[in-house]
Amino acid sequence: MLDHDLRRRILPVQNKLLNPLVAWLIARGLEPPTYAVLETVGRRTGRVRRVPVANGLDGDTFWLIAALGERSAYVRNLRADPRVRIKARPARLRDGLRSRWRTGTAHPLPDDDARARHRALGRGRPGYRLDGVLLRALADGDMLTVRIDLDPEG
Repeated sequence: MLDHDLRRRILPVQNKLLNPLVAWLIARGLEPPTYAVLETVGRRTGRVRRVPVANGLDGDTFWLIAALGERSAYVRNLRADPRVRIKARPARLRDGLRSRWRTGTAHPLPDDDARARHRALGRGRPGYRLDGVLLRALADGDMLTVRIDLDPEG
């Protein structure tokens, strides 16, 4: 776990430089399969907000682990409006290679063991597990699991 001062210096770099860069790559179809984009509506501005997240797509469910728990801006946004969109590549090759947008409803699960959930999601996904190193380093012990029930396709 990172100390408070180091975390305070890393988060602005992540939010202002890395997240926009990854979101730009994803918008152009250049993302690694371990990334996805979460789209929420800003709780105060009403503007669309997009943030890169680990690809937790599992069938018609998308799992998200928020390192900062309830303090994550996207968690506060989805609490205000749980209807979200996810752009992710399918986890299975038979479902295709191209990422696509899916709409769903977010459900924060404060009683879920986020660390155990993250370990389970990382099985068979080396890139996802590597992303977990940063997730755990930034976590303040208050990680939060969010389950997004995706609308049926069609």
